[in-house]
Amino acid sequence: MIELKVIRIGSSLGVEFSADVVNQLNLADGDSVYLEESPDGFRLIRGSSELKSQLSAAREIASKRREALRELAK
Repeated sequence: MIELKVIRIGSSLGVEFSADVVNQLNLADGDSVYLEESPDGFRLIRGSSELKSQLSAAREIASKRREALRELAK
């Protein structure tokens, strides 16, 4: 488990990553990361343009097919 430090950035809060985490996630200044809820807590996912388009498509399908997805979830 890696501890992340919450810091103030202007009027917002941010999370400070250690150099080890930056290297493991292959992050650079300006990259996106996604915080995803999972059954056992949360996951941090490195962003990519492919992931962004997949998430956008999934949201669009979910909003259009809400009733069908509810039925499938039963």
